Amino acid sequence: MNGTAIRVVTRRADEFGQGGELRQQKQVRGPERVRVASGLAAPPPGTSSYVVAQRMLWRLAYDSVMKKSGTDVHTLASGPAPQYPIESVDNALKILLLLGERSELRLTEVAEYLGVASSTAHRLLAMLQYRGFIRQDSRSKVYRPGTALTAVAFAILQRFDVRETVRPSLESLNRELSETVHLGILDGTVVRFIDAIESPRAVRVASRLGQSMPANCTSTGKALLAQLSTDDLRRLFPNEELDGLTSNSIRSRTDLEIELDGVRRRGYATSNEESEEGVSSVSVAFPAGQSPVSLAMNVSVPVSRMNRSDIRRIGETLMTKVSEAATLLH
Repeated sequence: MNGTAIRVVTRRADEFGQGGELRQQKQVRGPERVRVASGLAAPPPGTSSYVVAQRMLWRLAYDSVMKKSGTDVHTLASGPAPQYPIESVDNALKILLLLGERSELRLTEVAEYLGVASSTAHRLLAMLQYRGFIRQDSRSKVYRPGTALTAVAFAILQRFDVRETVRPSLESLNRELSETVHLGILDGTVVRFIDAIESPRAVRVASRLGQSMPANCTSTGKALLAQLSTDDLRRLFPNEELDGLTSNSIRSRTDLEIELDGVRRRGYATSNEESEEGVSSVSVAFPAGQSPVSLAMNVSVPVSRMNRSDIRRIGETLMTKVSEAATLLH
C-alpha cells in the first residue's frame, strides 16, 4: 500500500455556475494516501460509486457463502482441501473472485489468471454467462458482473446490512470532526470497509469503501479483534508471524496480543501509519452481539493533523457515537 496515489483535482473556475465539471484530473505518487482536492472528491476515472459499492457487495456475498475464515480470498484456504475436488467448479469460483477486484475481464486475462487454455476459459465464462453471473459486452467483448451475481450479493447482504441504521451516526461523526470516517466489519483476519464518508478538507484520507486490509494492520481490525478471547484469537492467527503492510505494522501474534490488551483498557484502538504511510486512525467497536456482524467505526486522519491529545479526543467522541448508534441495532 506504500506510495499510494494522491489525487489532484482541478475544477473549473466557474464550477458553481456550471455544475462543477472536472477540467483536469491527474495522478501523482506520494507516501501518504490522502486526497488533495477542491470541493467534493471525484471518483477515480471510469469508476462510479455504484461500481465501488457493487464490488464490495459481490465480495461480501461470495465470502459469506463460502464461510471464509480469514485467509487470502484468492486461495480459498477456508479449510482442508476437499477429498474429491472439482477443478472446473474451483475455476468458476475464482472467476467470480476476480470480478470482485476488477470491473471487467477479458478472455485472455481469465485464461492467464487460471493458468488454462483460452478455450477452457471460454467454456467457463460461457456457463457463467448462461446462468446470469456475468454478461459480455457486444462491442468490446469484455465480461462484466451479471444480474444473478448482483441479486445474490444483495440478498445475502440484506440479512445483515446495518449501514442504513448506522449511517446517521457516521454522518454526525463526520460533521463533528471534519475527518474521513468509516464503518468496517471483521471477516476472519481481514477488515472490510462497508461504508465511508470523506473529510470535507482539501487534504484528507481517501475513502476505503470496498477495500479489505489485514485486521492486525488497522485500528478497525484491532478494535474488533480485542473483542475475541485469547483462544479465539490464536485460532484465527495460528502462526506467530503475521503479514504487514508498512514498517509500522504489527507482525507478530505476541505483539498483537499486547496491543489488544491496551485496546481493551482504553476502549478504542489506534493505528499510526500501520496500514498506509501518512495515515493514522482511531476506532471503536460496537458491543459484541448487537449486530449479525462484528462492526466498528473509525476516524482516519493524515498524520500531520494527529497528536496524542487528538487521539484521546477522537477516541472519546467515537465511544460516545458508537454507544448511541448501538442502541439502534437492537
